[in-house]
Amino acid sequence: MFRIRSAAKDIAGQTTGKTKHHHRFITLVVAAAVAITGFTAAPARADEDVAKVLAGLAVLGIIGAIVNKADDNDNHHVSRPHHPHRPKPLPPRIARYDLPAQCVKYFPRYSQSRTLIGRGCLRKNYRYEHDLPSACRVTFWNGQRNRTGYRPECLTNRGYRITRR
Repeated sequence: MFRIRSAAKDIAGQTTGKTKHHHRFITLVVAAAVAITGFTAAPARADEDVAKVLAGLAVLGIIGAIVNKADDNDNHHVSRPHHPHRPKPLPPRIARYDLPAQCVKYFPRYSQSRTLIGRGCLRKNYRYEHDLPSACRVTFWNGQRNRTGYRPECLTNRGYRITRR
C-alpha cells in the first residue's frame, strides 16, 4: 500500500509542467496495470476472484483519490518577472529626421488651410532645429510680430518624419 501511494505521488510530482490531461492518462495507465496484474497473477477459484476484483477496485479508488488530492494541491503558480519593453533610442544620425508631432500647429495668420511646424516648439523639443533646411522656413507677420515656422510637406520631401514621441 505504501509503494502505491508513493508511486502515485511521484507520478503527480513529475508532471508539474504538464496539463491535467497527462495526470489522468498516467493514472489510467497505472490503474489498468494494477488491475491486470491482479487478474493474471494465478488461476484461482471464483470466490477468490471476487475478492481480488474488490481488492483491485479498492486499490484503484485509493490511487484515484491520491492523484485527485495531488491535483488539488497543485496550485503553485509559475511566474516570470515582468520587464516592460522599452525600445532602444534611435542613433542621433537617424533621430535627427524625426520631428515632434506636437509642434505641428495651425497659424491662422499664415494660411487658412495649411499648418506649420512652429520654430519655438522645435527649439524646445527638437535638438537639431538649426540643421533644418532654410528652403522650408517660412516667416510671416501674425499681427504683433514676425513668426517663423517650417512647412511640413517641404520637410517630409527632404526625408524628415513627423512622429509622436
